[in-house]
Formats: sequence, C-alpha cells, structure tokens
Amino acid sequence: VQLQASGGGLVQAGGSLRLSCAASGRTFSRADMAWFRQAPGKEREFVAAISWSGGSTYYADSVKDRFTISRDNAKNTVTLRMNNLSPEDTAVYYCAAREQTVNTRLVLTTSGNYVYWGQGTLVTVSS
Repeated sequence: VQLQASGGGLVQAGGSLRLSCAASGRTFSRADMAWFRQAPGKEREFVAAISWSGGSTYYADSVKDRFTISRDNAKNTVTLRMNNLSPEDTAVYYCAAREQTVNTRLVLTTSGNYVYWGQGTLVTVSS
C-alpha cells in the first residue's frame, strides 16, 4: 500500500481542516488506517484510527469530539476532519496503514503496528 497525504495548511485557532490520504494497492479495503502526528521536538503520537470495514474508530483523548476519521473503500481514501483546531494541534500529520488482523484499540493505536506510512502533511494553527 502506498499512501499520499494532503490537505494540510495554515489555519487560525478555532478553524477547521480536512486531511485526506489517498491509498494505492489492492489490499486497501482490508487495511486498518490511522493518522498520527508529530509536533516539533516531540515524539510521534496517535490521533485517530479506523478499522478496515469502517466499523470501529478510535481517537486520542486530545482530539475526541473535535476530529472525525472516515474512509471510502471505493475511492481508496481516508479522511480526517478536524474542527475547533488549537495551536496544540500544530504538527506534521501522517497517515498509516496496516494489514487487518486483530481489531483492538491497543493494536490500532500503536504506531509500531503500522507498516505503511505516507509522507506527512503539515498543519499549522495560529493563535
């Protein structure tokens, strides 16, 4: 699976952005997908994940109720809708994919379980 993230940019606090991840490869429909982010000087952290079927979604506490992850298997895309952004959301956002196996929160929220990574898209939130 090859991943291409897009949609990042500069937005004011309180604003919204929508990130997209376009995937290629015939196994996308059987792949769990996730977004991670890395802020300057910080480690990469989990943001949101969605199971291969779309039936399960998981969010970091810091983004729950503000971000929404969704997928369209027919279009091989995963979307992260981000609302009410704050400067603390400033980071490079990466989409990631893994072959579907066990669907648990621990598995889908752990970066080490993801094999395929996109190049990242920068989100900057100004105060």
